[in-house]
Amino acid sequence: MNGSNQTLRKLCMAALFAALCYIGFTYCKIDIPVGGEKTAFHLGNVFCVLAALFLGGFWGGMSGAVGMTIADLTTAYVTSAPKTFVLKLCIGLITGLIAHKVFHLSRDEQRKASLPVATVLSCAGGMAFNVVADPVVGYFYKTYVLGVPQQAANIWAKMGAVTTAVNAVVAVIAATIFYLALRPALKRSKLLPQVK
Repeated sequence: MNGSNQTLRKLCMAALFAALCYIGFTYCKIDIPVGGEKTAFHLGNVFCVLAALFLGGFWGGMSGAVGMTIADLTTAYVTSAPKTFVLKLCIGLITGLIAHKVFHLSRDEQRKASLPVATVLSCAGGMAFNVVADPVVGYFYKTYVLGVPQQAANIWAKMGAVTTAVNAVVAVIAATIFYLALRPALKRSKLLPQVK
C-alpha cells in the first residue's frame, strides 16, 4: 500500500476514534456535581488510548483531543475544553510512545505471549500521566485562568482526582480487551495500520 493510502486510512480511523471519544464522553458518563462545577465517570479515555494503540501517539492523541474537546464544547464542560485538548493529546502521545517505540506493537514479530503485557503497560503509562496531570493542571487552570478561588479549585481537584483514577482503571482494562480482540481481525483483513 502506498504512503498516501496509508495516510488516508489513518485519517479515517482517527476520525472514527474521535467520534468514539465524543460518544464515550457525551453519552457514556455519570456526572458528579461538585458545587457549581461537575466531574464525571466516563468512557472517553478508553477510545483515546485505544486510538493510540492502533494509530500511534500523534494520530491517537489527536483523536482523543479533538473528540473529547468537541464533547466538552457541546456539554456543560465547555470551560474545560482547552485543558482537555492538551491532556488528551498527551495521553495519546505517551500511550503511543510506549506502545510503538518501546514495545513495537504494530510489528509482525510481536510475540503473542507478551502482547497483553505490552498493551496493559502502554495504556497504564498514558493513564498514569492523566491521573497525575488532570487534577494538577485542573487546579492551576481553574485558579489562574478561570479565576476560581483557591479553596474551591482545591476541592474540585480532589474530586477530579478520584474520578480520573476510576476512569484510568476502566480505560486500561477496556482498551486492553478491545485491542486484543480487534487486532487479529484487523490484521487478517489488512486494516491494521503500521506505526513507525
